[in-house]
Amino acid sequence: MDVLIKPLITEKMTAVTEKFPNRYGFVVDKKATKSQIKASVEEMYNVTVESVNTMNYLGKRKMRYTKTGFMTGRTNSIKKAIVTVSEGQVIDFYSNI
Repeated sequence: MDVLIKPLITEKMTAVTEKFPNRYGFVVDKKATKSQIKASVEEMYNVTVESVNTMNYLGKRKMRYTKTGFMTGRTNSIKKAIVTVSEGQVIDFYSNI
């Protein structure tokens, strides 16, 4: 099971990272536990993880009008993880570009 799906690089998460330089956000697998997320981040980025906070988000409801009438649906649900690493350690998301 691949635990980490992608890092969160949004305006809101960037503001959190600027305020707390040792916190990073990830989109993770819905079935992943905190200990699995911690082990995956430590293995992938070679850092020491102090804590992991997770949040489950239900997908947004979408409606649109087409020729055949209203169509409704829902975007995908996701699970976010906010990972706090030890003081002085940094995760660089842009190093692989």
